[in-house]
Amino acid sequence: MRIRAAILVASDRISRGVEQDRSGALAAQLLAEVADADVAEVRVVPDELERIAETLREWCAEGMDLILTVGGTGFSPRDVTPEATRTVIEREAPGISTALLVRGLESTPRAMLSRATAGVCGRTLIVNLPGSRSAVTESVEYLLEVLPHALEIIGGAPEAYTD
Repeated sequence: MRIRAAILVASDRISRGVEQDRSGALAAQLLAEVADADVAEVRVVPDELERIAETLREWCAEGMDLILTVGGTGFSPRDVTPEATRTVIEREAPGISTALLVRGLESTPRAMLSRATAGVCGRTLIVNLPGSRSAVTESVEYLLEVLPHALEIIGGAPEAYTD
């Protein structure tokens, strides 16, 4: 199964052109190179709940298998990616966000400042990632260990349920 994915970068500074996106591009590169995923789009939006949620809904309706969000998971008042994600998902996947948090804590205690979440909307898995390049690399590489199986289950593949 070839994964169809999209990357959403939530950042006021990048959306205004003050900074360049490096983390979203890195996530797309890792998915394409390591998972042989078809990354349909990398989009940058400001840290605005409705803009984030609207994009997530759009991509779920388009049938993306995976959406990774990058940024907007911290303590800043404008960091609203987890809240936007929760308005879209139908079922949370706390094991994913917990596992990524634990993995991040192996590298830095600052990982505990992430409020990232993950969940399923229809047949789309949505995972929030912190905005730093190192966190994106660690998270995507770790997530890839279970991603094919998770997407098979979400997609309803009967063989995914056998031992």
